[in-house]
Amino acid sequence: MGVDGCGQLAKCILILFSALFAVIGLGMLALGIGLRLSEHSSGIFDVNLKTQAFVIFVVILMVLGALMVLLSIFGFHGACGESVTSLRVFAVLVAIIAGAEIGFGVLVYTQSREVSENLGEVYASVYAQFVNTRDPSLGATLEVIHNLFDCCGVGGGILEVFVRDTCPSKGMWDTLTKSDCPSKIMNFFQEKAPLVLGFFLSSGAMMIIALVCSSLLVKGIKSASALPPYVLLTTSTISHISPAPAVCSAITLAVPDAEEA
Repeated sequence: MGVDGCGQLAKCILILFSALFAVIGLGMLALGIGLRLSEHSSGIFDVNLKTQAFVIFVVILMVLGALMVLLSIFGFHGACGESVTSLRVFAVLVAIIAGAEIGFGVLVYTQSREVSENLGEVYASVYAQFVNTRDPSLGATLEVIHNLFDCCGVGGGILEVFVRDTCPSKGMWDTLTKSDCPSKIMNFFQEKAPLVLGFFLSSGAMMIIALVCSSLLVKGIKSASALPPYVLLTTSTISHISPAPAVCSAITLAVPDAEEA
């Protein structure tokens, strides 16, 4: 039996959130797989432990994307099919992901300096191994980072001599005045830490709204299933009163005597 009222509204919101989770999850999963298999970054997975932060980030990205896709599947099935079991699994997954996102956002914000320093060390490690091995995949990775942050090597445009060919080229003077990448990366993430926190907190709030909607829908489904299949609107009692037996009085007939006749 279909839900109505508040349950219908929660059902519509849950379907919209499930579609949004599916899009976000597929995007994260595609990005993680792309970073893992792309020639621009695949070489990082084969270098030493100083780049494990990037590897862990990519793995978490793929796992979180897969969880978001799984979350959307249970959300669609629970909302469209009005399945209490699917909605309960959906609620558990939402609670886990929401807690992880809020916790990760707060951790990144409070430890922004340490996180930015680790990212700077990741770049320095990739840089050093490219200088030693001249691996094309690491060179492509450096080129992407240089263009993304508009920087050049570990010494800046003037002092850099090893990876200048991977730096953005907009003229000789512009290349020479580029800043070094470790400090540029560290400053960027320290400045953007509040935005990162806001992103994760807003994502967590969206998850909490989805959790509330799933709880309301479960309540509506249970209420609808508790109703009887039909409602007896009126009742009537018919009394059959047996009529009293008819009593016929005896009729006396006078018959004339034959002798009198």
